[in-house]
Amino acid sequence: MTELREPKSHLGSTNTLEGAGFRVRRPFPTFELDHFGPFLLLDEMGPSDNAPGEAKGAPDHPHRGFETVTYMLDGELEHKDSVGNRGLITPGDVQWMTAGAGIVHSEMPSEPILRDGGRTHGFQLWVNLPATAKMRRPRYQELTSDDFPRVEFEGGSLIVVSGNVAGALGPAETHVPITYAHLSLVPHGATDIDVDPALVAFLYIFRGNGIVGVPGVKVRGGEVVLFDEGAGTIHTAAGSAGLEAMVGAGPRIDEPVVRYGPFVMNTRAEIAQAISDYQSGRMGSIEPEGTLRADRS
Repeated sequence: MTELREPKSHLGSTNTLEGAGFRVRRPFPTFELDHFGPFLLLDEMGPSDNAPGEAKGAPDHPHRGFETVTYMLDGELEHKDSVGNRGLITPGDVQWMTAGAGIVHSEMPSEPILRDGGRTHGFQLWVNLPATAKMRRPRYQELTSDDFPRVEFEGGSLIVVSGNVAGALGPAETHVPITYAHLSLVPHGATDIDVDPALVAFLYIFRGNGIVGVPGVKVRGGEVVLFDEGAGTIHTAAGSAGLEAMVGAGPRIDEPVVRYGPFVMNTRAEIAQAISDYQSGRMGSIEPEGTLRADRS
């Protein structure tokens, strides 16, 4: 008989503004939860229905010491960074960016969204890096909806971004063994998700309602359920409205987490160095397209 994992805690979200003023729903970090395992932040961007000229994004800003994972459900974002990467993130796409030693990037609404308006809805997840990887060279992975395996089962589906879930291997390359997936359940649908017992896990419910874990906790949109290491199976059942959730799992990184805005390091001295490096221009800048640039390797 399969052993089911019991929830550790069940938390709500805060609502705040990010970037140039777009609204996000944030289950962590909050006053209740600074981070969980390797997961530093999860923001649900929108959903927001924008009139022409109304959509907002995140203008040029730096990062160091972790990875950002952007997953779009609706709308389009244009990515640019100081290493020279350019990309368009459309519905179902993922951008997995390793900031590493330092990068400046922007994520802004595409020209069609700015011109015509439209719905924007997506997620950004921050994944910590261990001390040995924090100063690695930045890396950019642009993955489209066609890259991700979709597991269909009676009652719903699972789109796998990274890790091995339900026999499907996500294409994203990770520095630590991160599982990340999008779960959809029809009304009254249910599933069991096997997770490596050595990993902590979370389910962030962003639509609908249902029950997560055994003994089950009742959940609705905007709530997260956390699971410590333990038995490998997480049970999820949808209520009458169906349910959609982002599922994450990863190993604990037993190192200090010192954060200051867009920098996450292990010591205050490293944070001070990150600020100095950014202010002095050592993380580079986003240059106009077509500009010749020096190799920063």
